[in-house]
Amino acid sequence: MLWSRTFIPTMKETPEGAEIPSHVLMLRAGLITQVMAGAYTYLPLGLRSLRKAEQIVREEMDRAGAVELLMPALSPMSLWERTGRARDFGNVLIHFELVRGNRKVHLALGPTHEEIITDMASRFISSYRQLPVTFYQIQTKFRNEERPRFGVLRTSEFLMKDAYSFDASLEQLNESYQKMYDAYCRIFERAGLDYLPVEAESGPIGGDASHEFMVPAQHGEDVLVHCRQCGYAANTERAARRGPQQLPPPPPQEELQPLELVDTPGASSIEQVSRLLGCQPSQLVKTLIYLADGRPVAVLIRGDHEANENKIRRFLGAERLELAPPAVIEQVTGAPVGFAGPVGLREPVPLYADWDVATTSNAVVGANQADKHYRGANRPRDFDLPPEHWGDLRVVADGDPCPRCSSGHLRTSHAIEVGHVFKLGTKYSRALGARFNDADEQLHDLIMGCYGIGINRILAALIETSHDRHGIIWPLSLAPYEVVVLPLNVKDEAVGRAAQQLHDQLEQAGVEVLLDDRDVRAGVKFNDADLIGFPLRVTVGQRGLKQGQLEVKWRWEGQSRNIPLEGAAEQVQQMLEEARQIPFRQLVEQARGQAEPAS
Repeated sequence: MLWSRTFIPTMKETPEGAEIPSHVLMLRAGLITQVMAGAYTYLPLGLRSLRKAEQIVREEMDRAGAVELLMPALSPMSLWERTGRARDFGNVLIHFELVRGNRKVHLALGPTHEEIITDMASRFISSYRQLPVTFYQIQTKFRNEERPRFGVLRTSEFLMKDAYSFDASLEQLNESYQKMYDAYCRIFERAGLDYLPVEAESGPIGGDASHEFMVPAQHGEDVLVHCRQCGYAANTERAARRGPQQLPPPPPQEELQPLELVDTPGASSIEQVSRLLGCQPSQLVKTLIYLADGRPVAVLIRGDHEANENKIRRFLGAERLELAPPAVIEQVTGAPVGFAGPVGLREPVPLYADWDVATTSNAVVGANQADKHYRGANRPRDFDLPPEHWGDLRVVADGDPCPRCSSGHLRTSHAIEVGHVFKLGTKYSRALGARFNDADEQLHDLIMGCYGIGINRILAALIETSHDRHGIIWPLSLAPYEVVVLPLNVKDEAVGRAAQQLHDQLEQAGVEVLLDDRDVRAGVKFNDADLIGFPLRVTVGQRGLKQGQLEVKWRWEGQSRNIPLEGAAEQVQQMLEEARQIPFRQLVEQARGQAEPAS
């Protein structure tokens, strides 16, 4: 391909509104252009890389035994209502009505396709002999992203690979899940990503177990925790911490302060109360009123910590958990929002507490009266809980003890989610009547798994973690072109002829090569080549030709070297083949090690 025959609108300056490196570089390198917030056009170079990521995913899905199909983006809203996800997704689900003749049809644009695939399975899968089977597609998805940002990482329209397994038993589900898990590892390795599988929450998808595949990145939207001692990793929604073997005893009687009612006018938040009373947030205990499957409960969390509602829901064994509305809070506590406390609740609702509350003595708590708090609240004198009502109910923090090993501690870091796998169980098959007959002609709900990869996120995560001050550093597997040929003076007949000949030879050999045939300064060509990040640059210059040589340079290496002009196409092919045999991250590390001076 000739540069002059494609479309590569590179930019010198950082575009307005671009916040993170991947967004900046994808715009500057001419990979994408913004149509509106949350929607982008993929330009020729960006589309080539997107299709390469898509092909890696497709090859590994086929290798894992999944069967490809294509489902519509549109689906009847009735399917979403039958599974309850019209409510679960809320405003995220894009839905609308169409007028067809004399009736209105309520439709949704799918952010995912569990309903559609399960509806299909209910009509065509009826026997255990048809199981196990895994279907997948690569399809555009839609969601009403209220705050689209970070380029293609958070958009309203995105390309996703979603797969769904149907099994007859939990043993089959575990096998299907492991096949997909292993396929994801191969996909992200081939894509050159430095990824980490972590335990995760299933969220509105549902299910019993799930893993996210994260790429640690400074500007990642997600936060993960990782124990380097034993390898335990989880996102903060799921992450646990090691708890005490037994609750600590209450403080000695002589250390207890009297329970004192104090005025806190207008102070309903942790920050406001701490400032007014001159204490640290860790000295406060906040009382949160939840509805667990519609039943009010009170949960105590130390003031400097954040409640983890997923942990609370699991701890209570509830299907649904939500913060109680103001009317319920006032009914339970006798006070408006912000003044709830464990001492003197109006209604005797169940009380639960995070472990750290047990170590907080002489605490400040809400007084269940408007504009008032208590100082000096202590257990068990002022409030008491049975042992089984204490647990790990908060979001983990940096330095918390690892739940898996006895000596490790958790470290938090930002990350980009690129994939997610779930064990769904029978949530959707039961709701949509997808059942099968076993060998004894007994009917059972199909057991499902769900497996998603954000294709666009593969590119963004790679760029976010693989760039320098000059531009992108692509692996061969995702680069829009593997080789760029740079003739330094296209008006020089010998230079132009040698560059064209090399380009043609490489192209005929199946190498993805771009010839920069623009009549521009050498500096412009070098800058654009580094900005876009072509893995191998071959420079054709007058001086080199006189010496019978060409200059070659890997994008991830600091130094260039010369190769003979004669047989250059074969040598470039050999260089590419050798590089393909080495994982991309290893190539980069090797280059970095060679660049560092010996100590």
